[in-house]
Amino acid sequence: MSTPTAPARLHRLRDFVTAFARLLNEQPDEPRILAEGGALLAALVAQDDWLPDAYALPDAQHYRQYLLHADSAERFSVVSFVWGPGQRTPIHDHTVWGLIGMLRGAEIAQGFARNAQGQFLPQGQEHRLQTGQVEAVSPRIGDVHQVSNAQADQTSISIHVYGANIGAVRRSVYALDGTAKPFISGYSNSQLPNIWDRSKEVCA
Repeated sequence: MSTPTAPARLHRLRDFVTAFARLLNEQPDEPRILAEGGALLAALVAQDDWLPDAYALPDAQHYRQYLLHADSAERFSVVSFVWGPGQRTPIHDHTVWGLIGMLRGAEIAQGFARNAQGQFLPQGQEHRLQTGQVEAVSPRIGDVHQVSNAQADQTSISIHVYGANIGAVRRSVYALDGTAKPFISGYSNSQLPNIWDRSKEVCA
């Protein structure tokens, strides 16, 4: 269940962005990014009172990907994925590390790996990501998967952090026979939430 967003609560996203940038300033290796960054993301999605309504709107036909923040050096980006009932991605890759935190509802992810003939086959069991949980992807630990809304009659929202400006990264979707189709996802929004206006806090 979502909570009405108060403008001041955007400080949660600002604090997360600031902490994540501070972590990357230390030039950590990927395991540390995923471990410590995952803990930061878990703290963010533990509170469902900060995501503005404009970045939580589903579409009747397709899932939406809203950019919430992009680091000025494009070291990382923060995105809200909004899933309408029954919506799913194709099989796809990311090419960079990523963290997924479940803010509302639930997702089901199925990993895929190539066999000796170059075909993609399911790898392991489907994994259900529940509200408050965080998981990671990367070319090092597993980068190809298919994700769907686990709720047949409700919207689900996950918060993703990627090691690049993900909307500008050249990636691929895959058929089961291994055929790749390149794509660049872009974003569903043209404006960002204003997480840097501290005036209301100062006046208070």
